[in-house]
Amino acid sequence: MVIGGDAAGMSAASQARRRRPDDLRIVAFEKGQHVSYSACGIPYLVAGDVGTSDDLVARTPEAFRRLDIDVRLGSEVVAISLDERTVTVRAPDRTYDEPFDQLVIATGGVPARPDVPGADAAGIHGVQTLEDGIRILSFLERHHPRRAVVVGAGYIGLEMAEAMIRRGLEVALIDAADQPMRTLDPDMASLVADALRGLGVDLRLSCPLEGFDVSGGRVTGVRTAEGTLPADIVILGLGTRPNSALAADAGITVGATGGITVDRRLRTSADGVWAAGDCVEVFHLISQRPAAVALGTHANKQGRAAGINIGGGYATFPGVLGTAVSKICAYEVARTGLSTTEAATAGFATFATVTESTTRAGYYPGAVPITTKIIAERTTGRLLGAQIVGQEGAAKRIDALAVALWHGMTVEEMTGLDLSYAPPFAPVWDPVLITARKAAEKLATLKP
Repeated sequence: MVIGGDAAGMSAASQARRRRPDDLRIVAFEKGQHVSYSACGIPYLVAGDVGTSDDLVARTPEAFRRLDIDVRLGSEVVAISLDERTVTVRAPDRTYDEPFDQLVIATGGVPARPDVPGADAAGIHGVQTLEDGIRILSFLERHHPRRAVVVGAGYIGLEMAEAMIRRGLEVALIDAADQPMRTLDPDMASLVADALRGLGVDLRLSCPLEGFDVSGGRVTGVRTAEGTLPADIVILGLGTRPNSALAADAGITVGATGGITVDRRLRTSADGVWAAGDCVEVFHLISQRPAAVALGTHANKQGRAAGINIGGGYATFPGVLGTAVSKICAYEVARTGLSTTEAATAGFATFATVTESTTRAGYYPGAVPITTKIIAERTTGRLLGAQIVGQEGAAKRIDALAVALWHGMTVEEMTGLDLSYAPPFAPVWDPVLITARKAAEKLATLKP
């Protein structure tokens, strides 16, 4: 049995079916009306890059049913009984109990909603499910708003700010923090702030939300310590937390991060109960500490591993680096591993190197700036994290750094990486190699 019909849940169901095609009854409960879709694609649906919401659906309920997976939409699991081995399901027409032998909890994340006056007004939208994206599109098409306020300057906030710009709206972006994208170091985040302002975004930092002005049931303004910003539509990008309450209420162990505690095979503290996706606590491979990192890449890998194990195979999910990319219009942002602050919190003595380069050979048409930062351990030179801010062709370079990080490479070892070169794709010294070389040179001056 599976609770949750998106990436982790349906990956688990599919893998279990693949390994046990005949003798396993699989039921998947989804409280919404869609399964197996790309939530990461919602900002691009709203921006107009994706044609229809159907394009974000990887596999329909009917496709899963043809695999003999009983998908039940509009069905919310409201309780788990470990003693009775049942779940309680609230469906549109009834509430009932369903028995299970093996259970996968894939309840995802819970978006943060501000507890301020007017937060329930029409025109205020979260960005969590495909239904949210469809509602935002419908609101834009029916009401033709002119002014948008995005609350929260993280990944979703930036991507939805781009979507509103692409739609031709005036955009203000507010955040209580003193920088956008708190997972970046301040010097790299300042580049993001400059890019946002250069695109015409009214960026308000250190500007906490105080409430919403409402008229006729619809939002008309966003109140902050700096005054009220007029708004015809508000997008909430305040992040998520693991949706672990259902598991916790059943007596399943939840960690300090709020995520369900699982081992490398995705087993929870309860026999025969597995968990995967944004609802679980993961192991950060660099800090060696538990973390809550909500990414579709992790959810798919975890769901796959859980399904293989349920089907009689053996699979593990070793942990995460926190690798992520985002963009706003022409600007790309990427990070992996630990920031300088995160590394210090984890007990590392660090140093950092920042370099400026271009994404292509400087003489080749289309070469644009890229800033690359490496954070390394002061005593050994081991790579601990990296960040990139640039334009087209910048962000995916983070993958080379993530691989180096995964394998515990030092900055000296990285200087010899055999990275590809041709003028349309990189300078003869790729920005990753330049930064690694500068870091190795700096390390040599730090050694006793």
